[in-house]
Amino acid sequence: MATRGRWGLVAPRGGAAHRRCPAPLWGLLLALVCGLVVFVALPDREGDSRCAARTVTSASPDTALTTTFARYGDDPTRTDDWTGGDGTHSVRLPDGRTLWLFSDTYTGAVHPPPNPEGQPHAWRDPSAPFVRNSAVLMDRSGRIERTVAAPLFPDTGVGEWRWPVAARVEARAPGSDEQVVRVLLWTRAAGSGPYIYGVPTATEVATLALPSLRVEGITQVLDQRQVRDPAKRVLFGTTLVDGGGWTYVFGGDDGQAPVHRAFVARVPRGRLGDVKAWEYWDGARWQAGARAAPVLGDGRRRGVGSAFGVVRDGGTYVLFTMAAGTAGLTKVVSYWACSPAGPWHGPAKAFTAALPDGTVAAYNPQAHPAMSGDGRFVLSYDVNWLDATPATAQAHLSRNVSLYRPRFVTVRLGPRT
Repeated sequence: MATRGRWGLVAPRGGAAHRRCPAPLWGLLLALVCGLVVFVALPDREGDSRCAARTVTSASPDTALTTTFARYGDDPTRTDDWTGGDGTHSVRLPDGRTLWLFSDTYTGAVHPPPNPEGQPHAWRDPSAPFVRNSAVLMDRSGRIERTVAAPLFPDTGVGEWRWPVAARVEARAPGSDEQVVRVLLWTRAAGSGPYIYGVPTATEVATLALPSLRVEGITQVLDQRQVRDPAKRVLFGTTLVDGGGWTYVFGGDDGQAPVHRAFVARVPRGRLGDVKAWEYWDGARWQAGARAAPVLGDGRRRGVGSAFGVVRDGGTYVLFTMAAGTAGLTKVVSYWACSPAGPWHGPAKAFTAALPDGTVAAYNPQAHPAMSGDGRFVLSYDVNWLDATPATAQAHLSRNVSLYRPRFVTVRLGPRT
């Protein structure tokens, strides 16, 4: 089951650290040192000259991409492939294909509607195989070729499973001509109470060989097991965005408040697999190994779901997340900032996610750069039956396979008025 409690929100916070230098009585040397301190303390601002308030100006369903996954999931040719999943992420491969990564996944057979008038939905057996992750490969024309593996990433062997999140193609090592895929992973362990869908434990990076997509190794980036309160544990990798010479890696906490808090780390471009290269925004500066401070989130009205997406539009960073409160089950809002570390402004009205009938919820809005371009951004969002009892939710997902598949929308951004 994969509701995962992603239906909350988090809010804007953070900003530049301001330090006042003494008067220039100390001479040029002191001035230079002071300037260096300010430079180190400030968040990355390389996009400021082109940064402006942005909001969603239009949103329209991408029925072609939504139908592509529905058609593949319903295909009865194979019984060991993907029939539905959530946690939707994608990465364009060097040969033009696109690798799609999913968290909790159903496989097995899908049956046609037994009675199109009375029960118009395709369905799967309640005993259909269920795995913690999968990967699907799309060719350059946009046709889904095959399920690479389900699961692709093995469980840890110590009672934890892995959910893949954002991914990038990188050089195997700095300066190397050989490329690999780096995939961020969230590890979770079985829990109870508010954590029936898993307790967060760590962030990892997996390396996939190209072109085979074979898993070569998995490296732990950030262990959160020593943080006693699971609500304060932070997992990174919900989304990646490039700026200047950096890749910014966003994450969220697992608090049970109506909204979550967002955090950000950065890595020099091409070095996601180098644990020593990671730096975290601590509220004043980027530091290696430091405890990260939230850049967005007040736990009430402003903030993010535990999974959200970020894109860069010119010099502006735009964050998409589910809205707070009951509206968070259907509406996607946005925030904007001139720096990944904030301050983040918003929330701004975005769009209502189209949903099937029933007690259903939308969550995990993610951007897909390989599908975007010409001023438009293609986003996906996941859909699940909303029920606190996993068995009840699973029964609905079996009766209607379209509930547990990604839906896509194309959005355009413009000035916020």
